[in-house]
Amino acid sequence: MFSSWGAAISRFRWLILVLAVAFLAFAGVWGTGVFAKMSGSSSLNDPASESQRINKQVLADFGPQGQDLVALYSSTAGTVDDQQFATAVQAAETRARGLAGVATITSYYDTKAPSFVSKDKHETFIAVRLAPHTSDGKANKIAKALRTPSGDVTTLIGGTRAVDLAINGRVPADIGKAEGIGTPILLLLLLVVFGSLVAASMPVLIGGFAVLGAFTLVRVLTLFTTVSMFSLNIITILGMGLAVDYGLFMVSRFREELDQGRSVPEAVSRTVATAGRTVVVSGLLVTLALSSLLIYPQVLLHSMGLGGAAAVLVAMVASLTVLPALLAVLGRRVDAGRLPWSRRRKLRSVTGTVAGLMAADRAENGRWGRIAQAVMRRPVPVLIGILVLLGVLTAPFAKVHFGGIDERMLPAGTQSRVVSERLGADFTGAGLRPIQVLVGNTSASDTSAFQAKIAALPGVTGTAVTAQKPSGAGTDNTLIRVQYNGEASSAGAQRIVERVRALPRPVDASVMVGGTSAEVVDQLHSLSSRLPWMALLVGGITFLVLAIAFGSIIVPLKAIVMNLISIGAAFGVVTWIFQDGHLAGLLHFTPTGYVEASQPILMVAILFGLSMDYEVFLLSRIRERWDELGDNAAAVVSGVQRTGWLISTAAVLLCVVVGSFATSGITFVKMIGVGMVVALLVDATLVRLLLVPATMRLLGRHNWWAPGSLGRLYGKYGVREEDPVERPLPAPGVAYELAAQT
Repeated sequence: MFSSWGAAISRFRWLILVLAVAFLAFAGVWGTGVFAKMSGSSSLNDPASESQRINKQVLADFGPQGQDLVALYSSTAGTVDDQQFATAVQAAETRARGLAGVATITSYYDTKAPSFVSKDKHETFIAVRLAPHTSDGKANKIAKALRTPSGDVTTLIGGTRAVDLAINGRVPADIGKAEGIGTPILLLLLLVVFGSLVAASMPVLIGGFAVLGAFTLVRVLTLFTTVSMFSLNIITILGMGLAVDYGLFMVSRFREELDQGRSVPEAVSRTVATAGRTVVVSGLLVTLALSSLLIYPQVLLHSMGLGGAAAVLVAMVASLTVLPALLAVLGRRVDAGRLPWSRRRKLRSVTGTVAGLMAADRAENGRWGRIAQAVMRRPVPVLIGILVLLGVLTAPFAKVHFGGIDERMLPAGTQSRVVSERLGADFTGAGLRPIQVLVGNTSASDTSAFQAKIAALPGVTGTAVTAQKPSGAGTDNTLIRVQYNGEASSAGAQRIVERVRALPRPVDASVMVGGTSAEVVDQLHSLSSRLPWMALLVGGITFLVLAIAFGSIIVPLKAIVMNLISIGAAFGVVTWIFQDGHLAGLLHFTPTGYVEASQPILMVAILFGLSMDYEVFLLSRIRERWDELGDNAAAVVSGVQRTGWLISTAAVLLCVVVGSFATSGITFVKMIGVGMVVALLVDATLVRLLLVPATMRLLGRHNWWAPGSLGRLYGKYGVREEDPVERPLPAPGVAYELAAQT
């Protein structure tokens, strides 16, 4: 089927390219409009959780209660009681009060509440509650009205909505910055690898096609469901990264086929039949791994799954259609634009340049095969040594703490973050993220008694009734505000939520606990409760696909374990850096003392798929040689030798794409970038180059054990990088030597 597909692409190459150009034009105009259609939500809240139910109930009973926007006013000369200070603040309040989207505005000058005045009396703030579903445009207009033109009084705008707007506003800028850093480096490395401008540009062109195509597909999805803007980061990372990987595999294979004297149509057909088949298996595995995120009800994770799967699918389709069509048109001109120091010859005679060394390395007696032979001579010491090293990298994850997204995810000095920091430091009881307790159907005395129990809990610094509404028969619904010291995502704040929920409730009363700290508690419960199902889904699908692709029960199980090992190492490094604060100065972020809760789940989905990408390319060569030689050690040496340079090069290129996102100003995006780079480097070196040969040597022929029915499926659908009928089966006595040479 793949050979026929390759032949059809070669025949209709011009039609495919014309359609591709038309699609790019459409995607560039309509597809890039996805930015305006996506939600700014970074919510990890489960709609069915208690913290979300209380939000709906509070809104129904009392109206908006949160401090969506906070205008912080300060003066070095005057105090809040000075006439000039008061006039400036009250004028701003008057301007904002009549604007659409404002539900309530509260200030010191309305309430005379001491919580609105800083300890030194040189600062005050206005708290604005927005009406439900207020657009970002209206919120920005209200924020602008709150600013005072007075030179003696300065204004800073913060609040939970301002933090969200600041985070959302950085996403397009960070993507542009990452592309500006990563693309030139990527092209330079591809020039070194291929030694030709035309060949080097092919993966980058397909990467751009994949990103624009994914934007278009995701815009279609926004017509039917909510997609978060944060999925744009994953679309760009995976769309560009995997397209470059697949482009590298396909172009390299095409050049090899031309080097063996095949015609251009035949080279295209064989490239699609071999590397193309492997790209399909890899793309499906990555897509299915990302699709596992759809079991989560959280908008952020759901969106990441949709965006990531769309990017991978478009990258895979483009690599199997547009790229072969380009190669069919270019033919031997794929080597046009050679670098001055690069002269491509047959693989056996290429020496003396970086590109030449890479080419020679994948020819006879390469370094990768020699490394595999060395590992298999002493598999047990290698296995123990690598596992100890990876255990050290994973160890910090044993002490991980999880939390939520807050203003500290923004760079230091961001206005909305500064407001939050100053409210916490300069004011008493003015925190943006209090715990809320809704007590329903209780008498005034029962409510007071329950409030007293809350106030007596360890860590609680104060309580206050903020709203009350009669519920009938002498009972009320009462909203209690609970203050505490520290951050909303801290372990202490989470313990307060759990202690309030554990308190004995008044007779016949309903009690719900909400606020940011309660949301974090509920997020962790929701994420952890679905994690086993996600793991079962990803593991089960991966096992099934790999078992059919490689005709083995043992190889898929081993591949899953290897992936978990490399992902565990990445988790450990991420915890060591972002929770414990190591390298914070170098990477420019503020340590929070915890790992944002969604990141490990995102990393599992992304990295499990990406790790399988390299596993598929390695195992396809090993399995092909096993079928040909019947010698496990020979197959491993040959497979590592033939793919070592390819996997290492692909990992470096993908690290450039992913690593550029480590420059993001948003900490949790930076965390994904760093974690993926660590996992990719570990996977491409310690795992694929050392652990895989060691374990396969120890398992021997058992690697390829499979029941008869699976063997028949493999014979029909299995992945092979080469057509085994082209090589005669060697005599058993020379199998190992032949594999080591080829």
